[in-house]
Amino acid sequence: MNPTLLMVEDDEEIRTQMKWALARDYEILLAGDRASAVESFRSARPPVVLLDLGLPPHPASTDEGLAVLSELLALDRLAKIVIVTGQGEKENALQAIGSGAYDFVCKPVDMDELRLLLKRCFHIALLEREYREMQQQFLGDSFEGMLGTSPLMQAVFDSIRKVATTDAPVLFLGESGTGKEMAALAIHRRSARKDGPFAAINCSAIPETLLESELFGHEKGAFTGAHVQRKGRIESASGGTLFLDEIGEIPQPLQVKLLRFLQEQTIERVGGRQEIQIDARVIAATNANLKKGMAAGTFREDLFYRLAVIQIVLPPLREREDDTRLLAQAFLQRFAAQVGKSGLAFDREAVRAIKTYTWPGNVRELENRVKRAVIMADGKRLTAQDIELAEYVTAPQTTTLKKAREALEKEIIQRALRKHSWKIAPAAVELDISRPTLYELMGKLGIQKPE
Repeated sequence: MNPTLLMVEDDEEIRTQMKWALARDYEILLAGDRASAVESFRSARPPVVLLDLGLPPHPASTDEGLAVLSELLALDRLAKIVIVTGQGEKENALQAIGSGAYDFVCKPVDMDELRLLLKRCFHIALLEREYREMQQQFLGDSFEGMLGTSPLMQAVFDSIRKVATTDAPVLFLGESGTGKEMAALAIHRRSARKDGPFAAINCSAIPETLLESELFGHEKGAFTGAHVQRKGRIESASGGTLFLDEIGEIPQPLQVKLLRFLQEQTIERVGGRQEIQIDARVIAATNANLKKGMAAGTFREDLFYRLAVIQIVLPPLREREDDTRLLAQAFLQRFAAQVGKSGLAFDREAVRAIKTYTWPGNVRELENRVKRAVIMADGKRLTAQDIELAEYVTAPQTTTLKKAREALEKEIIQRALRKHSWKIAPAAVELDISRPTLYELMGKLGIQKPE
């Protein structure tokens, strides 16, 4: 369907001529006065308008045309309004541009010039509307700082809303970088404990010899270097929420102590004998397969079921449909504002690379790549090279059928391999070919696993 163009002109002959000249490229709406122009614009919302300033009841004056300009821009500030003016009336056209018109053309109109101008107007109008929609999407779809319009993320947000009203333990499952701590914080902020502390600890980031003290605290003199009494993270979370990230990494002796806390809501500091009552909600997270850990005897089954009263899976970014572009745009705006670089945007190849890449590091990787690109880029357009994804830009069209077929095969195979982290067996299953055939195709097409 052709884009809609509104033509506001009181001269019937000029209207007919211009409509005939432009009808092949545009859906033309015609108006001959102020009232009909405003009504047509209000109902159809065309992105571009051709406006003659001399309209009835005072065609010799510009007052009526300027009033139309003002009313149309009041309805839509993004509308591109092109003034059609006589050779001796450029001052009027410049006055209109000062009032918000996009450009002007002089009568008699050069149709080739007008076609080029209209093409540019529609292109810019489309870009601006897409950007505005993205902005509205960004503001409207933020959930406690998390972005996502995909069905998978909307389901996560719905689960968070439901569990936030309870004190049930929650276990977040998901790959590294999917936002498990942000999801835990969202539950805390929406709970009755929101005014209490949110104490977070990454169980894999602290040496095993120090983890017990970090979790449970210690008494003065409990061990060498324990010069003062110190509260642990569990005690610090009393009245609020305790978030245990990478819970699968906690050693078995501590699993027993943690299970006791979950059962009895009491702890003892390292080196202490006094039981301390703790009122804290527990949220845990892991990117490991805890059921495999239970089968292998490295993770206690009773602890798992205490932690996993509610399980919420955070999907990897590659499964979140169009969320990747939404997140990339949001990060671009945030970091550009932080470093004082206005007007930054992704070029087409960067957008294509962002969509093609499978993001093994998920949202965290996307955020880091965009941040680095904003800091290091020289121009206003961020390229695939700036985000270090040049190899993921779809190859240009080839000249022969054989080359085109090979390029398509290579792209499909690489996409399957990236999706499965370059594991041959699952990629072969997805491609519906045998593993030897996949190896053969990789050799033939020059596909190698990246270092």
